[in-house]
Amino acid sequence: MTNGVPPDLQALGITKRFGPLTALKDVNFQLRSAQFHALLGENGAGKSTLVKCIMGYYHPDEGTILLNQEQATIRSPRDAQTFGIGMVYQQFTLIPNMTVLENLVISKAKLAPLIDWQKEERQLAEFMEKMPFKVSLTARVSSLAAGEKQKVEILKQLALQNRILILDEPTSVLTPQEADEMLGHLRAMTLTQQLSVLIITHKLREVEAFADEVTVLRKGQFVGSGKVSELTVSQMAEMMVGSAVTAKPKQRHVQSTKVPKLVLHDIRVKDESSVEVVRGLHLTIHEGEIVGVAGVSGNGQRELVEVLAGQRQATAGTIRVHDQPYQPTRQKIMRHKMFCLPEEPLQNTCVGRMSVAENLAFRNFDVEPHAVGGWLISRPALRRSAYDLIERYNIKPPYPDTPIQSLSGGNVQRAVLARELSADVEILIIANPCFGLDFLAMEEIRLQIVAARNRGTAVLLVSEDLDEILELSDRTVVMFNGQFVYETMSSDADLRIIGRHMTGHAT
Repeated sequence: MTNGVPPDLQALGITKRFGPLTALKDVNFQLRSAQFHALLGENGAGKSTLVKCIMGYYHPDEGTILLNQEQATIRSPRDAQTFGIGMVYQQFTLIPNMTVLENLVISKAKLAPLIDWQKEERQLAEFMEKMPFKVSLTARVSSLAAGEKQKVEILKQLALQNRILILDEPTSVLTPQEADEMLGHLRAMTLTQQLSVLIITHKLREVEAFADEVTVLRKGQFVGSGKVSELTVSQMAEMMVGSAVTAKPKQRHVQSTKVPKLVLHDIRVKDESSVEVVRGLHLTIHEGEIVGVAGVSGNGQRELVEVLAGQRQATAGTIRVHDQPYQPTRQKIMRHKMFCLPEEPLQNTCVGRMSVAENLAFRNFDVEPHAVGGWLISRPALRRSAYDLIERYNIKPPYPDTPIQSLSGGNVQRAVLARELSADVEILIIANPCFGLDFLAMEEIRLQIVAARNRGTAVLLVSEDLDEILELSDRTVVMFNGQFVYETMSSDADLRIIGRHMTGHAT
């Protein structure tokens, strides 16, 4: 890496329009040299647009970018790289079939027609010796765990001698230990003035633990900034949503009985390649209980949810609901009131071009009052039911005839949750319900989940956000390599033990 401290970065008066929509309006932002800075805001607040203006993906309609008080013309990400600005994206950009070495080499803006691989390996080995975390240069990316891939993404930017590093939700695929390790290393590099870091995150715990300063955007405008040491979580959340918002304590009713509602016995599932990815799961969930399934993505959670939702066949094992054999056909789903909020609901459980009202009625469109005789659908009845759910679950915009694909991610989640909870649900299967959502949407959805639990619903919560699982669930099980490898009461949970089991290093 080059000598000297990272440059001071300023974005002054940034305005960006997309047709009639003003995504950013006169936004000012400063990333001071060698600081760890958090950029906060609800979905749609303009965070990504601002960062893309800095990186050269977008060209602002008004405003300037300054580096050390001098104007910098950034027309493309390649220009940004020449100024020492790099970005690590939420989704990995590595080529899986190549080695770490090959990925690092081909990321260079300029490559010789004939690559001297021995020279490149020697130089990168020397570079790696200076880094706080290391990954084998000869390892194939497809063989790496998520935490190691994220390290490679960061090492790639540092090998390019970038002094300003922008991170977009970098810990969404990491265990708590991996997240803290990675952010801790980057924080240490800012303290030694090797690097400046700008992080986009929804996890206020990470902001408190690692950031020096914070900037908050709301509806495309700058609403506040300050030192993290001088702000509370409540104050940061209030800046984000425009009103006093805190994480409300989730009031739990103590259940007097332990009635089993969902029992899984020796469930086995294969993926599309006929590889067994779920290996002999046993689990019982009781009335009025939330069981959280923790684990790094890719350990069989998605396939398990698909089996319970009726989207995939188990290859072995039994499911019992209310002590009766269960197959997730529509008839049995309705009889047993076992509903599901899967991951990415717009792709998995909605029809994007259909209206909000039609999507809300998927469970009961063919029964009264929505249909006469099981076939003649009443559009006015669909709208009346939709208006009721829209109001109860705060779905915006509040128009039942709007195509559901035009809603924000948080409002799609609200709509699907409204549909699944409105039919007196007995068993609820939920996968990553708050992934990528803003603070206010998270709070609303989590309160609804606990409220369902308090009404006696048995809830299986699958989430890659361990904080979410420990906040909501009564029991936590860890899933690794297709198996449940650890179980604990959430109130007694030890993050270190859970994290070791999540990565297969329990002993």
